[in-house]
Amino acid sequence: MKHFISDDFLLQSSFAKKLYHDYAKNLPIIDYHCHLSPSDIASNRIFENLTRIWLEGDHYKWRAMRSLGIAEKFITGSAPDLEKFNQWAYTVPFTVRNPLYHWTHLELSRYFDEHDLLTPETAASIYTRCNEKLNAPEFSTQKLIQKMKVEVIGTTDDPIDSLEHHTTIKLNNVGVKVLPTFRPDKAFAVENPDTYNQYLDKLEHVTGTILSDFESLIIALEKRINFFHQLGCRLSDHGLEYFFYTDQEVDAHTLFKKIRAKTKLNSKEVHDYKYAVLIELGRLYHKNNWTQQFHFGALRNTNSRMMKSLGPDTGFDSIGDFAQGQNLALFLNKLDSTNQLAKTILYNLNPAANEVVATMIGNFNDGSVKGKIQFGSAWWFLDQKDGMEKQLNTLSNMGLLSCFIGMLTDSRSFLSYPRHEYFRRILCNLIGNDVENGELPGDEKWLGKIVSDICYHNAKAYFNFG
Repeated sequence: MKHFISDDFLLQSSFAKKLYHDYAKNLPIIDYHCHLSPSDIASNRIFENLTRIWLEGDHYKWRAMRSLGIAEKFITGSAPDLEKFNQWAYTVPFTVRNPLYHWTHLELSRYFDEHDLLTPETAASIYTRCNEKLNAPEFSTQKLIQKMKVEVIGTTDDPIDSLEHHTTIKLNNVGVKVLPTFRPDKAFAVENPDTYNQYLDKLEHVTGTILSDFESLIIALEKRINFFHQLGCRLSDHGLEYFFYTDQEVDAHTLFKKIRAKTKLNSKEVHDYKYAVLIELGRLYHKNNWTQQFHFGALRNTNSRMMKSLGPDTGFDSIGDFAQGQNLALFLNKLDSTNQLAKTILYNLNPAANEVVATMIGNFNDGSVKGKIQFGSAWWFLDQKDGMEKQLNTLSNMGLLSCFIGMLTDSRSFLSYPRHEYFRRILCNLIGNDVENGELPGDEKWLGKIVSDICYHNAKAYFNFG
């Protein structure tokens, strides 16, 4: 049985088909935010089998398998790779109407030219054929990236990272720009004084800076920003539940001394300290002409038993129902009030806040840069057809869709690049349907330009990676 992903998959009108095939399909990819392993790229890793490249670290798949009642040993445990794959093949038919069903078959098709539906009956033949291809040089990490016409990759890196793999990648000229992204979450994660002090000790070591007060912390972070900048970094990223703000002057020096003495801060002190660090970082990003990204709204590690067993990022997070608007406005305004607000991308995880974010970005677009403040692409749990359409529609209604910098993978998997295709098809279908319904003129050339800008050209101009 052949699967349903035809050339016109998700394209419901003739105009949508024209937009996708003539204006979107063949554009390169700028994947400005992901979690791919720089080590795997630098070493040009060849994966041993389909299980390793497909199931390692993919908590989307893990959640689906757990929901179906599959034991953990077949997910993150010690079961042989073939048994893990067979359990995934058993799971796939049950993922209908979940994006995993689309992603799985897009990935089989685009990377392996496999067009059978993945089921328990087809699992053995698909596994064998894909493994044979994976063991060939053209399926190394660098070749997989090149195959998908990826032009730029932005990885996610801690300030204390040596970036040695990025140096190797740059020296070896792998055919794609792989640039670090500054992710300083641990630099303000003060909830646990022991863990935080251990991190500060490492930051001291890599910067040669004695962290004796708050000012020296910011000096040390600026040193790492300068180091990242030398290796092509032009973006920062932050994972927040919600934005921090206080209208009172924060005594960050005293708070820092308390932390260094391994004294646990109360909830208000934690809030104030995080705000103080993030504001100082925001000023440094503006100084260096970086773009700052904020991924907010996730409620993480909710299952304490599984957190203790498996650790973070293993599939036990959800959408959080935090209030976002007021502190977001005040935080951005604090930086803008001194004209130190960098280009900013806001990724919202709770669709209930879509309108809040879509209207917020217009408050701080000042005419200096096209689309200076961005409503980032649908993220994590919203990275599916309905979530993408809601984000695109909200941005269209309350901002300028034409200024949008488009899609990213936000993935740890080297097989995730068809997500850009998925987004492009959804975008073209939305606009195509508007034309078919008489809500937009059938100006192919102009709407084709809008589509190609969103899929590629806006991001290329916005980041100016060089």
